Amino acid sequence: MVVSKMKDRSQTTPLKIYTDGACSGNQEDENFGGWGAVLVYGEHSKEIYGGEADTTNNRMEMTALLRAFEAIKKDGQSIELYSDSSYLVNCFRGKWYKTWLKNGWKTSGKKPVENRDLWESLLPYLEKHNISFYRIKGHINLKSKKIDLDSLFRDFSEVNGGSFTIDSFKRIVEMNNLADALANRGIESIKPL
Repeated sequence: MVVSKMKDRSQTTPLKIYTDGACSGNQEDENFGGWGAVLVYGEHSKEIYGGEADTTNNRMEMTALLRAFEAIKKDGQSIELYSDSSYLVNCFRGKWYKTWLKNGWKTSGKKPVENRDLWESLLPYLEKHNISFYRIKGHINLKSKKIDLDSLFRDFSEVNGGSFTIDSFKRIVEMNNLADALANRGIESIKPL
């Protein structure tokens, strides 16, 4: 699903970004969060990750995307973003942010929008790039004999459209799992020994 539209972009190869966030002890007073992202353009790829103490899973999901956007050197990219965060993907697909802006950063329930600082940092990238947001189920183990790959693929296609093949779905799962591993590496990088 395309959220932002740029005028006449001749780029034919999309930049694919796979992001994930994690939080050990989410919602506890003391915790450790990590984020990871994989950026793939043709045969080139870049892996980035980091961590923060005393955070939430949603903040780490958003930070992964923000850090990925910050790693892009040129504006006007055609981007495919893959995330297992419904919070992140649904906000962009449903354009929740437009209502928040209109309501002075209040939700429809008149409460302050959570993570406003990160949303405000992410929104300018919608104007800089042509971005499609896709939601992938997290933590799919492709090597498991108990996995129903056809069912998972059908669910993915139902949510994201029918332009994907089973092979492209498997690749998306592999890259999402790599982003998850990077997020866990981010947690480990800040945990005390």
